[in-house]
Amino acid sequence: MTVSYGQMKKITVSRPVTFPDVLRIRRYERAPELGPKILFFSGGTALTDISRLLKKYTHNSIHLVTPFDSGGSSAILRSAFDMPAVGDLRSRLMALADDTISGQPEVFQLFAYRLPKDQKRKELLAQLHAIAAGKDPRIKVIKNPMRNLICTHLQMFIEAMPDKFDLKGASIGNLLIAAGYLNNRCQLDQVIFMFSKLVNVQGQVATTVNDRLHLAARLENGKTILGQHNITGKEVGPLDSPIADFYLTQSLDKDQPTTARLQKKKRKLINQADLICFPPGSFYSSLAANLLPKGVGAAIRDTDCPKVYFPSLGEDPERIGMSLDDTVFKLLDILRKDAGEDCPADKLLNFVFIDSENGVDIKPASKAKLSKAGIHVVDTRLVTPQSAPYYEPNLLVSSLLSLT
Repeated sequence: MTVSYGQMKKITVSRPVTFPDVLRIRRYERAPELGPKILFFSGGTALTDISRLLKKYTHNSIHLVTPFDSGGSSAILRSAFDMPAVGDLRSRLMALADDTISGQPEVFQLFAYRLPKDQKRKELLAQLHAIAAGKDPRIKVIKNPMRNLICTHLQMFIEAMPDKFDLKGASIGNLLIAAGYLNNRCQLDQVIFMFSKLVNVQGQVATTVNDRLHLAARLENGKTILGQHNITGKEVGPLDSPIADFYLTQSLDKDQPTTARLQKKKRKLINQADLICFPPGSFYSSLAANLLPKGVGAAIRDTDCPKVYFPSLGEDPERIGMSLDDTVFKLLDILRKDAGEDCPADKLLNFVFIDSENGVDIKPASKAKLSKAGIHVVDTRLVTPQSAPYYEPNLLVSSLLSLT
């Protein structure tokens, strides 16, 4: 094809894919700074080990996480400062941080440190003050100007902290992000950028939106559940009825359905992706929550790259009454709410990965239906005896890299 100067033409090139594509993987390993832009829609911990491994092959992965969590230490910060949840954000930043000697391992270790759960408030306050004053061994080993920056932010947090703030098990990384959020006029993106530089994040992490909202679910039995921590089945008992509707709400106290909108710069991140991955994790609170804001489904539809789904293995309390087949079609339904009800399925999803020997298989009728819609079910080895019942990170990452 000859293209005259000043013109741009777009062509689609297809190629056969081998799993694993050893030559391609080795090439990425030799130059991870030139690695592919694999985009993940996921919060939670299911991607932690995968993210740690992925930075060996690419420093350009993109991670969109939700700010809607309402349990654990995030709940304490959200209640105290009326802010988005930052726990999953901090966890992903840590997973992608350069923790080698060439990076900033001392900063990494401080960010990952949690105050003890078995000490009294007086002792916890004393330790936090010591870190903020630069006197604790964990901060002393960090060189200036980074040490001064961290100390300044922790001092700001201490000044803003409510008198009865619960410090037991508090993550220093979370406290620093919260301080940066308050100091940057409650703007999260600038804080993420700053702390990404501090720990040399080998990838890009962002929240899908920065809104201070919560998750809500309406069950088939008519109940309404408010808050991520009440949906996951981890901090409270599991749901007793399948989810009929899943949406955002203004608060935890009252059912006030609302919407959030994808920012232009987050849409640009999606549009730049070489591969979009809907990864394993809690189906609603981790994956679907990222797809709720207006504009996400349309951005996925308009991005011309492979889109792949790795369904969760093992038990997911949120998927009550749902088979693997149901989950795949529900994912398409959720995406079409924004992309358009008549959006072709292969604009939203191209591959579903399964390991039928070690997980749940998709029924032949569903495979035929997906194939007719242009979605390929790839049955390959993804689970080992050591990783069962979950994916083995090396096998999953190899599959992703082979598709790029």
